[in-house]
Formats: sequence, C-alpha cells, structure tokens
Amino acid sequence: MTTQDTELNGATYKVPTNPVAVVCIDGSDPEYFTAASKAGVIPTIERFMRDGFNATAHCVVPSFTCPNNMSIATGSPPKVHGISGNFYLDRETGEAVVMTGPELLRSRTIFDVLSKAGVPTVVVTAKDKLRKQLGKDLDVSKGNVCFSTQHADQTTMEENGIDDALGFVGQELPDMYSEELSLFVLDAGIKFLEQEQKPGLLYLSLTDYVQHKYAPDHPKALEFYKAMDDRFARLEELGATVGLVADHGMKDKCDSEGNYNIIYLQDLLDEKYGAGNTKVICPITDAFVGHHGSFGGFVRVHCFNDLNPSDVIEFIRPIEGIEVVLAREEAAQTFDLPIDVEADIVVISGENYCLGMGRDDHDIAGLNGERLRTHGGISERDVPFVISRPLNSDYSAKANSGQLKNYNIFEYAINGTA
Repeated sequence: MTTQDTELNGATYKVPTNPVAVVCIDGSDPEYFTAASKAGVIPTIERFMRDGFNATAHCVVPSFTCPNNMSIATGSPPKVHGISGNFYLDRETGEAVVMTGPELLRSRTIFDVLSKAGVPTVVVTAKDKLRKQLGKDLDVSKGNVCFSTQHADQTTMEENGIDDALGFVGQELPDMYSEELSLFVLDAGIKFLEQEQKPGLLYLSLTDYVQHKYAPDHPKALEFYKAMDDRFARLEELGATVGLVADHGMKDKCDSEGNYNIIYLQDLLDEKYGAGNTKVICPITDAFVGHHGSFGGFVRVHCFNDLNPSDVIEFIRPIEGIEVVLAREEAAQTFDLPIDVEADIVVISGENYCLGMGRDDHDIAGLNGERLRTHGGISERDVPFVISRPLNSDYSAKANSGQLKNYNIFEYAINGTA
C-alpha cells in the first residue's frame, strides 16, 4: 500500500492506517438520535458523540438520497458531481432522463481514488439505484467490492468483486420494505472486517424505510436504532474508525388530524395556465413508491409556449405551505446545483407540507393510510455528523470555523482522526 496522499475535489486524503467505516443512515433526522438516546437504546452512539466528535451538519438540497450519496462519495456538492435528483427533464427532447447511470457522474469518487492508492475498498448499499455510481471506476478485479442488498442474490466476481454475497453474510435476501435491508448492509461490513485481510475503507449506505414509516419515538424506530447501535459497536471492536452521517432528514407531512398536507402543484398550474404550458417534475420519484408516494419537499417546474417563469413564480409564492420559490439561476447558485440540468423554477415546501404533480400522477396506496413522512426541502437539511474518535487539533478548529456538510465526513473521519 502506498503512503502517498491523494487529492479529490480540493480535499487531500491521507491513506488510512486503520479501517475507516462510514455509515450513511438514510433519512436519519437528528430527532432519531435524540429519541433513541432518551429511550436509552443507543449507548454506542452516545459514547461516540461524547468521546469522539459530534455535530449537526447540512446535507445538500434537494435533500434526496441520490444527490447526497454522490456528494458524500465525491466530497463535493452537486454542481461538481452533476447529480441533482433521481431524474431530470431533457430540455431538447422533453424526455425524463434517469440520473443513476455512472456516465452522468462528473467526478471521480473517494472510493476510486483511495482504492487506486492501494486502499482495499468495500461499498455496500441497500438500494441498487446507487450502486453503479458509487462503484464508478472502482476496480473489483483488484480485491475491491461493490454490491447492493437489493441484488445480493445476484452478485458475481466480475460485476461486484464477490460471489454469493448472501452466503458470505449468511443471511437470506431481505424484503425491500424492511429494516433488514439496512441491517444486512451493516452485517456485510462486519463480515468484511472479520476477515484476515481487512478493507481499509468501507461505505455502508442504508435505506430510509424505517424513517419514512415511523416517527422517532415509535417503538419500531427505537428497535431499529438499537439494532444499528449494536452493529456500530462491533465495527469499532473490529478496529474501525466509525463515521455516522445521513443523506437527509425526515419530517411528518400531516396536519393534526393525520390528513396529508400535499400541494398538487401541477393541478394548480394547469388550472391557472392551461394544460401543457408547465410541467412539474418530482425528482424524488423512484421505484420505492411505498416509502413516499413520489411526494417530496422539492420539485422543479418547466415552462413552455413562451410562458414567463417570473409570472409563474409570483403565482406559486403565496400558496399555503410553500417556503421558497426560485428561478433557475438563483436556485443553482443558492444550492450549488448543476445549472445545465436545472428547471426554470425550483419550488420548496415548508416543514409540514410536501409537493406533488397532479392527483392522478401519484399512487398513495402503498402508504396504507399511514402518516406521510418524507423529505427533499430545507426543513430536512439537518443531519447528524458523528465520528467514533476525537478530532485532532487542526480538524477540531476547522469544524468550528464554518458549517459542516455531510459530504465532509470521509475527510474528517480519515484525516481528522489521524
């Protein structure tokens, strides 16, 4: 292994002298740590927070899974890596383009860079939609590994760097809508660290099934956080510096009686301007409609037929539940987004509201009448940022000098504890 430092997107990374395991607890609003601490079920996390390093960081906005995982993976905002949602509308063709392909990622990843510096690297993600971007240019023929729990029954040495991931972990394939989908990721990380040849870098990215379904103080949420806490203790026991972060927070989007606070923006725009003159894009949309019904706190609006975006902005701004409405250039500048794939207008809802297209565009059957909890806006920007070991003096001062971002976690966990 080389001892030469590596550089990516303005940050210099030391080669770790002991394993570094960063866990992205998908959807883990800081309120979950608060509730679990009050219930006494996360002694390991509490010890990390007390004896290591603890802060509240900001994720990138839109506070969605794909943009934030790619930010964590590249140590940069979306304007650098190019991923600002699950899909975008191609201005020339009018077609939706899925943003999960590795060819759309405009940056190298920390995993690519450090693995080529000789650091054996393991990436395990719950959802396969992240896998190919996280594993971009990661050479799995050199002992590196990248696979998803979702497709853990399909892994091969050629594609993932591991045959039979289910056999390796010793578990059956979890259900897509279960806490086990995430716990499998952590158990896989533990298994890799239990090997004689340990990886030097691990990224373990979970899913937010629990956070979408349960409030922080719900018994099922507390049970899940206890299960994670036990596994974090084992990661540390096996010699890893453990970093805990989230891709976004999570908020309840219901009124006091449990009714969904949904703004069907496309219906409102069609009523005002006529069908076909605007198109609302919900970039949270993915295959997991049972999580959120494709409702989120951040949508994009495209204007057609010479409709003036400024007029549309003035129409949207006073709608109840709207927090921010920005034109394309201002949105890209404010949130460090790639302007070439940005819409004419960005709309963000307030904490207890969410946004959709038209009523007929969403399937809410998967919510089973339960409370709607989702993310995407500024109100879900706060995330935990915890490292199991204390920071050195340089990084302690750096942490106090400005607002931490979730995508700083690898730099701090690697360099800050050296």
